[in-house]
This record gives sequence, structure tokens and C-alpha cells, in this order.
Amino acid sequence: MEWDAPAIILDARPYSEADTIATVMTADHGLHKGLAKGGAARANAALWQAGNFAQVRWTARLADQLGAFRAEMIHPNAAHVMDDPLALAMLSAVCATAEGALPEREPHPNVFAGLLRLIAHLPAGAEMLPDLVRWEATLLTELGYGLDLTSCAVTGATTALTHVSPRTGRAVSREAAEPYVDKLLKLPGFLAGGNIATAEDHKNGLRLTGHFLARDAFGLRHRPLPRARLMLYDRVAALADSDATTGADHAG
Repeated sequence: MEWDAPAIILDARPYSEADTIATVMTADHGLHKGLAKGGAARANAALWQAGNFAQVRWTARLADQLGAFRAEMIHPNAAHVMDDPLALAMLSAVCATAEGALPEREPHPNVFAGLLRLIAHLPAGAEMLPDLVRWEATLLTELGYGLDLTSCAVTGATTALTHVSPRTGRAVSREAAEPYVDKLLKLPGFLAGGNIATAEDHKNGLRLTGHFLARDAFGLRHRPLPRARLMLYDRVAALADSDATTGADHAG
């Protein structure tokens, strides 16, 4: 058994002094694990970094075996974000989220293509946060937990959508949300057709998709949301709170 395909490296964990167990994702083979012989050696460690794009060959005697990986670098995405803490946090979060949420050996080409585009542009930093949230929304949809942000769950209105029900994942209009605003999740403008995203929007977007990832994609499999994803939210929330404080000081 074997395949050879372009892949995103999602994770690599030590297996022995020289080898690693790697997790990759391809368009046609989905999430796939294998033994990367020599993956922990100094000469190969840079290759097996989460986020890198590589040509990967998997071979095994039987289809249900772990099998072995060989790989050649296509693009060293990880190296391009090492000097930017936010971009690195974003890379770590999306790789950990994909690795933890997706079922093994089940193709999800839309998730793969979106992740590949997203990772390639992460050096742009904070401006990619809306795309990260959109990718997480796509992941939820692919897994069967999609959000419905097209119209208000209460009135049917398609405009002035400002919140989302944490129970149903359906949008709620500003008017309908008013009596329950403290119990609803905020819908950032960039998910409701807007083109401008503030730091607060970034925070609200991550909180929105994070709620459903934690409850459905991870919770139903009895797994916690990955630490890297939690840390990304904390970082973005701190930036949003800092911006809000600065804005209040200037207003004063």
C-alpha cells in the first residue's frame, strides 16, 4: 500500500531518539499518521515542523498499518512565522485544530485547500484572523456542525444580524437579540458580510467558532479544545482589550 501527495504537516511527536510519529493532511487522503524515520534527527527536524508544506510518500504492507513517511520540502511555512508571535500562534492553533478535529483517513478537500491558503498568508499577521475564523467555520460545516448565519432564527430577517445562538448556531438580529443579549454570542461583522474587522471582531469571531469547536467537534469526541487554540484566543482577546483601553483613554 502506498500513496504520494502534497501534504500539510500538522504534528510530529518523538517516537524514539531518532524517529517521530507525524500527522499530515492531504486533499485525497485526509488526516494521516505515519512513522517518519529519522524525523527527530537534526538534519530532518526542520522538515517535520507543523505548518510546512511537503511532498509526502506513505508506504505500508497493509492498509490499516501505521506505515512509514518519506518527505521532501515544498515550502517551509513554519520558518516564515517564527519571528512573529501572533502569526506563530495562529499557525500552531490551526494545525492543532485540524489534527484534533478531523477523523483519520477521511478526505476533506475543502478544509485542506482552505488551510493551505491560510497558512501561506499567515506572515501577514492579524489581518488574517478573519480568514482563520472563516476556515474554522468551514471545518465545522465539513464535520456536520455548520453555522447558519443567513437569516435571523427569530424573525427571518437577513439584515442587522448581530448575534448567534450558542445552542443552535443560528444568527439573531439586533432587535430580536436585545432581551437575551447576555446569553448570546456576538457575530463579528466580517462573518455577516462586512469588510472591516476590528480587534474586537477578531476576539468575537474566535469566541464564536471556538464555542462550537469545543462543544461539537471536540466535545462530542470527549476531547478538550487544543491548548494552542486556547492560547491564540487569549492572545487576541488581550490585544482587543488593550485596544479598547487605549481608545477609552484617548476619548477621555
